[in-house]
Amino acid sequence: YKMAGDSGFPDVDTDGSEKSEEIEIVVNVGGVRQVFYGDNLNQYPETRLAELVNCLSGGYDSIFSLCDDYDPGKREFYFDRDPDAFKCIIDVYYFGEIHMKKGICPICFKNEMEFWKVDLKFLDDCCKAHLSEKKEELEEIARRVQLILDDLGVDASESRWKRCQKCIWKFLEKPESSYPARVIAVLSFLFILISSVVMCVGTIPDLQVVDAEGNRMEHPTLDSIETACIGWFTMEYVLRLISSPNKLHFALSFMNIVDVLAILPFYISLTLTHLGAKLMELSNVQQAVQALRIMRIARIFKLARHSSGLQTLTYALKRSFKELGLLLMYLAVGIFVFSALGYTMEQSHPETLFKSIPQSFWWAIITMTTVGYGDIYPKTTLGKLNAAISFLCGVIAIALPIHPIINNFVRYYNKQRVLETAAKHELELMELNSAEGKAAGSRSELEDLSREGKDDPFYSSRIKVSHSDTFIHLLSEEKNYRTRLQSCK
Repeated sequence: YKMAGDSGFPDVDTDGSEKSEEIEIVVNVGGVRQVFYGDNLNQYPETRLAELVNCLSGGYDSIFSLCDDYDPGKREFYFDRDPDAFKCIIDVYYFGEIHMKKGICPICFKNEMEFWKVDLKFLDDCCKAHLSEKKEELEEIARRVQLILDDLGVDASESRWKRCQKCIWKFLEKPESSYPARVIAVLSFLFILISSVVMCVGTIPDLQVVDAEGNRMEHPTLDSIETACIGWFTMEYVLRLISSPNKLHFALSFMNIVDVLAILPFYISLTLTHLGAKLMELSNVQQAVQALRIMRIARIFKLARHSSGLQTLTYALKRSFKELGLLLMYLAVGIFVFSALGYTMEQSHPETLFKSIPQSFWWAIITMTTVGYGDIYPKTTLGKLNAAISFLCGVIAIALPIHPIINNFVRYYNKQRVLETAAKHELELMELNSAEGKAAGSRSELEDLSREGKDDPFYSSRIKVSHSDTFIHLLSEEKNYRTRLQSCK
């Protein structure tokens, strides 16, 4: 290489400088050569490529602070970066915006933009949404890994009560943590099923008994089973509440509110039965108790706690509010239109069943949903034609939003599986980085390893090399940049 001041550098004019607009530079990124002109690059003077235009007169120190290598004969700058991402980034100099190609990891692309000193504001909105989604996934993986590390770790500085709290929480909330925890989860599932079966069987007249006043009531045996189930649910909820790390978040959680709704009616009805008779008439007490007993159906939703499929369905429906709203809007418009037409067309028949438009809503609902009870039906030819068109439109209206809802369910289900696998993969990588090459058994061992890594530069570099592109920055104090030679998994 020639030294600064040799003919390898660009010629200068009489003032000792050259107009940057006339400079032509060649950039080689991962074997892909690109030619740029100063007038294009200087549109964004804070970017790395624009700095290359002005670094030639600063000598090799200035040049090598910006690139990996430089050929003064060809005036070519070399960068060991991702060429595919670079092809997208240079669009900012020609179009003023950047679009990320399909197949490029958003996090890696963000790191490439930071390297080339291109602001994220030039990234298109659709690509920003993809980047935000990827960030959320990494945060979720980090959260799951941290939860697993918390479960594995035992802090000696914690009090005995805190350690006992943590053990109870793992015992009741994490069936995969131990064999006894799995047994408790199965027992809880069985109690939910038994309680639901007892609630249904108790309504069979042949299994009911008559009290002294002639009123039918549940069989005492079924009542005892119901009491035992409620006792289990109460004990389970109280223990989970006591051992919860964040009691306010626990109390406001949807599934825990369902648990309260499943337990509370039993105690309220018990209180009304023993004390309510003194405060109000017996008939009012019985009506209130009967209404509260109907609320026992809420306990069937407790099954969602033990079923990942039901949880996935719930989250998929939450993400499908737009499609569900579209479905309801289609049906609402169809119901209004066809009920009004049906009422108008049936008025000429002397035995018409369409007494008013609001009454015709019921006919339109059961027709468009293809249920067809037959309690209300048209008798005129035009009315029958209107009915045929209404149920055909109903089938189309229901079928249109179903596919997006199914896609949301499949996408969310697959995403949860990927996140779970990624969290396990991250833990495996952390185990591979342990000092003894064995699986880390507790959080204290992992903390010791991290302290060793800070003191030992060789160990620290070895960690970086052994880690994959799924390395989560949120779990590390260092920021690790990856090159194009590392693949995104």
